[in-house]
Amino acid sequence: MLDQRKASILRAVVEEYIDSAQPVGSGHVAAAPGVEVSPATVRNEMVLLEQEGYLIQPHTSAGRIPTDKGYRYFVDTLVGPAPLGQDAAQQVRSFFNKAHGEIEQMLSDTTRLLSDLTDSAAVVVGPAHEQALVRSVQLVGLAPRVALLVVILSDGSVEKCTVDLDQDADEVTITRAGAHLDTHVRGRHLDELARIGSSGHAEADAVVRAAIGAATGVGSSDDQVFVGGTARMAGAFEAVETIREVLGILEQQLVVVTLLRDVLDRGLSVAIGSETGMAPLAECALVVAPYGIEGERAGTIGVLGPTRMNYPQALAAVAVVSKRLGRRLSEG
Repeated sequence: MLDQRKASILRAVVEEYIDSAQPVGSGHVAAAPGVEVSPATVRNEMVLLEQEGYLIQPHTSAGRIPTDKGYRYFVDTLVGPAPLGQDAAQQVRSFFNKAHGEIEQMLSDTTRLLSDLTDSAAVVVGPAHEQALVRSVQLVGLAPRVALLVVILSDGSVEKCTVDLDQDADEVTITRAGAHLDTHVRGRHLDELARIGSSGHAEADAVVRAAIGAATGVGSSDDQVFVGGTARMAGAFEAVETIREVLGILEQQLVVVTLLRDVLDRGLSVAIGSETGMAPLAECALVVAPYGIEGERAGTIGVLGPTRMNYPQALAAVAVVSKRLGRRLSEG
């Protein structure tokens, strides 16, 4: 642990560097709130902080910038829970008050909201449908031997598939089969479709069997990943190669899902530089949070930016949006 003077100086360096993206000199630090020591004392303490690995001097006679260790200390001990600013909070409320329709569009729009709030790239991993419960099942006749199965899940998604029938089925039979499906699967997982018993009507049971066969694989698709704000990454780094590598990772769906899950599995809400476990993200920081649907963990959201990101702002935005997204999806 750092003593109070070193901690206040480190905090001043981190906050100034986040704001300016320029090495921070002792004069700026000495004038920062809470430091209250002379520039000479600040210089001496900054030398010690550099020796201890919290700061680095990129060029001789230049100011200093935080290392990953310095950012980690800042996040873990110097940053308390920050409320979202009034304008940002209103932006979040307005967004979720108007958020309706297909879940895919809502999740895509959520990445843009997060990116706007944090000035970083944003990622939302959609809920795994196999974990969702069935809210309702509808069977609609399209032709004498064709029906449409519509399954509405607790995560707000709507799954549809065409059902081909072996023989003609009238409207009464289709309705009876649909009611049987809905009664026995509502509130359960999709995989329980296969365990539905007889309705007592041979014609309806034939339709039910065809619907179950057509529904095989529904809801078992790969994780859906939505990414927004990638253009903001271009202005965050000076090296073109760094930008190219970061954007390349964001284009790889499986890599993104694995990265977010790995950070959460390690008990972290912030991964800084090498903590991401990926060399191309050595100059990046990731802030993540899970969101739940009806009390069950469903997916993950996160923002990815340079290590000098505004951590209090990013943590506040991710926390608020994850809660509001989970609440909105639980409402259906």
